[in-house]
Parts: sequence; C-alpha cells; structure tokens
Amino acid sequence: MLWSVLFFCLSVDVGGAGAAGQQPPVPQPFPRPATQTPAQPPKPAAPAAAAAQPEAAPTEAFLGVPVYPGAQFLRSYDAGRGQRFYLFGSVAGFTELVTYYRNVLKQKGELVFDAPQTHEFDVGKYNEDTMAFPPGVTVKDFVSDVSEGFPNPKTGAQPARFKSIIQIVPVPIKN
Repeated sequence: MLWSVLFFCLSVDVGGAGAAGQQPPVPQPFPRPATQTPAQPPKPAAPAAAAAQPEAAPTEAFLGVPVYPGAQFLRSYDAGRGQRFYLFGSVAGFTELVTYYRNVLKQKGELVFDAPQTHEFDVGKYNEDTMAFPPGVTVKDFVSDVSEGFPNPKTGAQPARFKSIIQIVPVPIKN
C-alpha cells in the first residue's frame, strides 16, 4: 500500500505542473532529427492558365483516318494499355458524318445504338491482350428532343454546341 501511495505522489508531481507551476514540456517529433533546419516557405503554384496548355490536335497521319472537314479537336483521353482516343466536335448532322465516313473508309460500318444514334467503323484489328479499345471511328448524334447538342468545352468558343461527336481510336504504332 505504501508503494502505491508513493508511486501516486511521484506520478502527480512528475506528470503535473509541480510545485513551481511550470508548463508541461512541448511534445517533440519522434524520431528527433539530428539537426533541424528552418522550414522553407512553400513555392507558389504555377498559375492555372499556364498549367492548362491547350492540347495540340493530332494529325490525320497520326490518327490513320481522315477527320471530317471543319470538325474541331476537343481533347484526347487515356484509353488504357497505351492507347488514347481523340474527340472531335462537328456542326454536321449524324447522317452527313456517317455518309462521309462510309465513303472515305469504304465500308458500311455498324449502327450500334438507335437512340442516341451511334455508328462505328472498325479501322484495324483488335487484340484484346494488348488493346483497351478496337481501333476505329465512332460517330454519335447529340441532338434530340432533350438535347441541343454537345456543349463546347472551350469557354466562349464557337459553336456553343456540336450536333455530333467523332471519336477516333488510332491503330497503335508498332515499334
């Protein structure tokens, strides 16, 4: 019993402020570095406008297929497995774009959805072991009873909306 009272008294004296009214020590990081250097202020971030450079439009030679005349490059996306797909907006209607690609690709393609109308053209062999998407051209209609078209993602750019979107997945370049 005496040991427990003595232990209690010591723990109160050590753990408390003690008789002198001192503050407990400030916790230190663990493990404590050998030398401490003053922290450098963080560098200011680059302005958002400078960081968001517009992406350059790919060439038809790179894509391996022609781009509908007047179509505007919007942006590309990582498709996975080293592939990208490229989006273009067009003020041309769905039927006009499908007719154009049927003529230049010399194939019928396939209507894969009736609403919204979506037509695909294959332009290369698909290898599921190495590709995320089959190489091809997909045309999608964005005008309907509930949509005036695909909004132009470029602020203030014309047109404000595109009737159709063209998605191109190029044939991968063999090394």
